Amino acid sequence: MTVLMVILLLLGLAALGVPLIVSVAGSVAVYIALEGEWMLSYPQQVIAGMDGFILLAMPLFILAGVVMNSGGISTRIFEFARALVGPLPGGLAQVNVLTSVFFGGMVGTSVADLAGTGSVVIPQMKRNGYPASFSAAVTASSSGIGPLLPPSSPMILYSAVTGTSLGALFLAGIIPGVLLAVVLMILVAVQSKRHGWGSVQHFRLREVLRTLRGSILAFGTPLIIVGGLTLGVFTPTESGAFAVIYAVVVAMFVYRSLSLRRLYRALVSSAVLTGEVMLIVGVSVALGAALSRAGVPQALSRLITSMAPDGSQIVVLLMLAAICLIAGMLLDPLIPVIMPVLLPTLLIAEIDLIQFGVIAVLTVVIGQVTPPVAMSLVVAGKIGKVDAWDVFRANTPFLVATLGLLALVIMLPGLSTWLPSLLGS
Repeated sequence: MTVLMVILLLLGLAALGVPLIVSVAGSVAVYIALEGEWMLSYPQQVIAGMDGFILLAMPLFILAGVVMNSGGISTRIFEFARALVGPLPGGLAQVNVLTSVFFGGMVGTSVADLAGTGSVVIPQMKRNGYPASFSAAVTASSSGIGPLLPPSSPMILYSAVTGTSLGALFLAGIIPGVLLAVVLMILVAVQSKRHGWGSVQHFRLREVLRTLRGSILAFGTPLIIVGGLTLGVFTPTESGAFAVIYAVVVAMFVYRSLSLRRLYRALVSSAVLTGEVMLIVGVSVALGAALSRAGVPQALSRLITSMAPDGSQIVVLLMLAAICLIAGMLLDPLIPVIMPVLLPTLLIAEIDLIQFGVIAVLTVVIGQVTPPVAMSLVVAGKIGKVDAWDVFRANTPFLVATLGLLALVIMLPGLSTWLPSLLGS
């Protein structure tokens, strides 16, 4: 009964818009008080939760992304994407998606991608005749590509909670991330042709080569991360450190677009963001420990396995994905909160943890564009100066497409497991 009260308290606080760190921390404190447990064990569990070796890479990847963003790299990438896919139906909307592929693969978080590309792309789309709601919707959905591509913050959190190889998780998200981009670009082309949005732009190879020369060094960051981890040259932490050094050198000394003042602001911003994420991870571990002592993961495992005919992994995956989807509508970040509860069921059902890592990240992406929280929709709406509900309505086709991709990843494990197997990660 106490556990049910605490879970309802957590969901209620989240639904009311209380910051997640306060909701989780308060719920755990209430549980410990009601159960009469030793209160000093709480901060010990929080500190232990932040003490994972793999989490050392988190602040470095965040800093590398913030430096690239502060150094104006997104503008160079936008110009290259515009020269490459601008002539396609949908013009700037296609550029919007491709920019998220390029830039999101360097930053690895949806909100950072929105901050980096949305402020550049959304105003230009509006000036070229695209509705504000559609411009914001494309930006919000395409920003979901970033968490699937390395360096992905949700993947790092998943690796820290489950112990799964971070290099394998980075590789596992590449094919689904590319598929999501292709599907979004098809939808953009269909809608733009139907409504007559966008202007005709001719393809010029010279312009493609010119913008590529101006932005090619920006693509070194994901190459360092993926290449280093795949070849076994770097540990995740070392690859993050090299990525930071590379980003600073390129932005400050090659492009000369990063001043000392901007670098200082990037350091402060990344420190604040890292602190927020790490605190949530710590209290989420404490929440998972409390629920584990109450037997919630074991009860959930028995319930799911009893409902799955003959232990069907597909049914188990569908049920677990449904739980993540519902929780993802309220909790951001989702993974450190939900995975300690779901992990025992995954192990008992012998679910491939790499495949489920991609599933979990996709539910995070969907949660960020689904009310009541819908952080990506809110941010995109603010940039586009349009109501979030109008953005949600315009985003419906993209949301349905992302749900379809989630179903494909569940039904076809090879979409997420083939590349890690091929490269031996």
